[in-house]
Amino acid sequence: MSVWVDLQGQDSVVSQLRRAAQSGSPTHAWLLTGPPGSGRSNAALAFAAALVCEQSELNARGCGVCKACHTTMAGTNADVTFIATEKTTITIEEARSLVRKAYDSPSSARWRVMIVGDADRMAERTTNVLLKAIEEPPPRTIWILCAPSPADVLVTIRSRCRTLTLRLPPVEDVAALLVRRDGIDPALALISARAAQSHIGIARRLARDPGARERRDATVRLPLNLRDVTTAVMAAASLLALAQEEASSSNEERDAGEKATLLRNLGAPETGTLPPPLRAQVRALEEDQKRRAKRSVTDHLDRALTDLLSFYRDVLVLQLAARGGNGALAQGVELVNEGLRGDLFAFAQNSRAEATLARMDAINAVRHRLTTTNVAPLLALEAMAVSLL
Repeated sequence: MSVWVDLQGQDSVVSQLRRAAQSGSPTHAWLLTGPPGSGRSNAALAFAAALVCEQSELNARGCGVCKACHTTMAGTNADVTFIATEKTTITIEEARSLVRKAYDSPSSARWRVMIVGDADRMAERTTNVLLKAIEEPPPRTIWILCAPSPADVLVTIRSRCRTLTLRLPPVEDVAALLVRRDGIDPALALISARAAQSHIGIARRLARDPGARERRDATVRLPLNLRDVTTAVMAAASLLALAQEEASSSNEERDAGEKATLLRNLGAPETGTLPPPLRAQVRALEEDQKRRAKRSVTDHLDRALTDLLSFYRDVLVLQLAARGGNGALAQGVELVNEGLRGDLFAFAQNSRAEATLARMDAINAVRHRLTTTNVAPLLALEAMAVSLL
């Protein structure tokens, strides 16, 4: 099975990456951009796998069956380095380590591939560490940077990269992927893909986790219960609690697996008292997990606000259709939250499009504050919720 098979709705990008992988001298630096859920990191890994693929026939590069393809997609290929961050930013020390690695010769493949999965999470000083290595790379090294948009990367970097932009795939393509790859029921797959607004990872989680679907539904219904300042403050607290619960749910299994793997690698029992040197390593892992959990709450809160935005997006669509004098269009238009159509239609009739846009601006403003400042999340959410009245 080809490494490209899961890149739904990205035919143009896949075509260009495949041609580059088949080339004897591909561009040395790439910038893959696209909105969250478009599959930037998956495309980078697929491209890396095609570059190091063991197939000798050019049109078979990225076969998905050779050892190089398997290890690349699993993140264990010695010639492919992938760096992302569970923290707020990639540190300058991590960037320097990446540059040193880039100057190593490939161990067995034609290329050494360096992937920066969060190129937008680097400060200017950190980015400048990469600049020379990208500008004048070793002859067998290829850089792949991923970011939401070209504007999220310094102009000195993006001017030295070939940029390809991915798009969110159609809802139907995401649903088909969930059915084929994960065995999800087609009806549930379509509902999950639409609710996730084509974000493949989130669609998969919604399809597989009833609790995640319930938390999303509770988030989307929040505007229906806003009546006064008291209910707004309560809604803000509820929104934060839902994001924390979602973050905890998604992290618990991962954290437990990481601890079990560490203990197994150390040859230590999973229960009982550990010797001091082993306890120190376990404590270090737990500290890393705590730091990751803090960012995880922020990320899940941002996703919850995106789900909240989808409520007002649907309301706005209905309002604009009605403003055009086409009631039938308003009834038949496709909504993200199709299960709430009746409530959305009533909400749309009792407010104006200008007010809906103002509410969407308020949500986007708090999303920006939560991800770029140290504002207390609950206070920011309370101010936003009051503005939604």
